[in-house]
Amino acid sequence: QVQLVESGGGLVQPGGSLRLSCAASGVVFSDYHVGWYRQAPGKQRELVAALNSAGSTNYAESARGRFTISRDGAKNTVDLQMNSLKTEDTAVYYCNALHKKDSSVAYWGQGTQVTVSS
Repeated sequence: QVQLVESGGGLVQPGGSLRLSCAASGVVFSDYHVGWYRQAPGKQRELVAALNSAGSTNYAESARGRFTISRDGAKNTVDLQMNSLKTEDTAVYYCNALHKKDSSVAYWGQGTQVTVSS
């Protein structure tokens, strides 16, 4: 059974940092394009950062220069390092895995809450 589990969320002050981690069981991340999404209250879910199976990255304009997505093959995790956090980064963050050869195969984690507040 495939499972994606996010961790690392929490409450942080503006300007602070958090590191989110998405751990997979039942899939190997190197076979998937992986994205971190977020959804704030009353807003649509949006892509924050993506890492394709070849290792290329892509970032939303709001995240570029502050967030870094990376993959640890040994641990089978994909992390999102978030620095210089702003109040507008407050959202539930989700991990998504999309199979590199079959886009109908996709999985979501349950999400982790990130709250940026003083």
